[in-house]
Amino acid sequence: MSTSLWTDSKFYGPELLQIAEAVAREKGLEKEKILEAMEGAIQKAAKSKYGHEHDIRVIIDRKIGEVSILKCITVKETIEDEFVDITLEDALKIDPNAVTGQILSTKLPPVNFGRIAAQVGRQIIIQKITEAEREKQYEEFKNRVGEIISGIVKRVEYNHLIVDIGKTGAVIKKDQLIPKENYRIGDRIRAYIYEVSRESKGHQVFLSRTYPQFLAKLFMQEVPEIYDGVIEIKAVARDPGSRAKIAVYSADTNIDPIGACVGVRGNRVQAIIQELQGEKIDIILWSNDLATFAVNALAPAEVTRVVMDEENRRFEVLAPDNQLSLAIGRRGQNVRLASILIGCSVTVVSETFAMEQRNKEYHLNSQTFMEALDCDEVIAHLLVTEGFETVEELSNCPIEGLASINGFDEDIAKELISRAKDYMQRKKEESAQKIKSMEVDKEIITMGLLSDDMILALAEKNILKLDELADLCTDELMEILPGINQNFANEVIMKSREHWFK
Repeated sequence: MSTSLWTDSKFYGPELLQIAEAVAREKGLEKEKILEAMEGAIQKAAKSKYGHEHDIRVIIDRKIGEVSILKCITVKETIEDEFVDITLEDALKIDPNAVTGQILSTKLPPVNFGRIAAQVGRQIIIQKITEAEREKQYEEFKNRVGEIISGIVKRVEYNHLIVDIGKTGAVIKKDQLIPKENYRIGDRIRAYIYEVSRESKGHQVFLSRTYPQFLAKLFMQEVPEIYDGVIEIKAVARDPGSRAKIAVYSADTNIDPIGACVGVRGNRVQAIIQELQGEKIDIILWSNDLATFAVNALAPAEVTRVVMDEENRRFEVLAPDNQLSLAIGRRGQNVRLASILIGCSVTVVSETFAMEQRNKEYHLNSQTFMEALDCDEVIAHLLVTEGFETVEELSNCPIEGLASINGFDEDIAKELISRAKDYMQRKKEESAQKIKSMEVDKEIITMGLLSDDMILALAEKNILKLDELADLCTDELMEILPGINQNFANEVIMKSREHWFK
């Protein structure tokens, strides 16, 4: 935009609209944005001419391009600034219909601005156009978060890649590159848009090649059935550059989702593996049944049994000895990715270890029954074999249920349950006496949530006062009382804090 236009009287007319239209077309912006920028520039130059203390406004007629320079004053009851305010009494001399709060304007004659003012105006317009371009690009890329975009590496700064993606640049931070990737200036690169931020110097587009969604989008591009929605991607877990797991599902029973993702002779999945620098990909069949899904997620390892703790969302998976290392994976990679994929904690144990643990628990529980009930080994073994784990369970068992066990009769059942209740009563009295001697707050005891064993466990950690219990966080309470879950821990802590809110 030539500065001569600013000093030429022709600038005030249709030519101004032609310039605005041409610039808008060249920059891909709205004509209105250009005209607003011109108004701001002329206003800046006019203030330099007439004085910055005045309220000078500029209006460009959108039909004929006429520029109106107006000096404005506001009608007020009290003068705050003599250059921009006027009393109602004086305003009525100018306009008989003037009222308080009204803005009166006086049209100033058009002037030819000097070269310095013209240059200032030109810079303002360029600045406004640049800001408008940035805002347009921000809005464009903000709506493209979650897409894969292709660009060319423009430069490398502090191991971060600056990528040319067309009208703007983008950044791939070092930790968002697949390990061992080495890109040079001029190389073409594909990445996932995960964030677009607005900054003082413009917007910033951040790309990633390590996001799980990048893998999902690559499958969407390579597998038409996923793009069409016939096959769904349910979950993705990645160890970038090394291994990934992707869970797929199709409601159409005639479609094999795993086969469709692999492709003929593996052509589809191989194209993705090459893009990800040889990252191995396990394609898993998703299942609504978490136990089945957990078994599938641990592939290629085969497991024999899955035990799920639904309340704490934990799995214990039993694997044959020869499959243990495969199920765990190198440095725990396979089980870690499986945990991320299903959204639950997964622990893998061998059959030998599980058997040793069961035997250990069997003998420990048997010994507990022998000591508590003063019974022989045969009876203790029978109780453990039937699934009794604690004396408390036995004390609450109905006589008919216990008598139905092979080898027991009603008299034996009555005697065992009686001894169990006597033991629990003695234990309760001992615990109560111990709690009393430790001077535990009465409020902790009367909360009604904690058992005597739990209160004793807290007392052993010097948690004797209600406020000391209330000060604990969930993880700390779960560490002191290993048998409780997170929900129960939260309930105990919130209950202990009730007096704070009263």
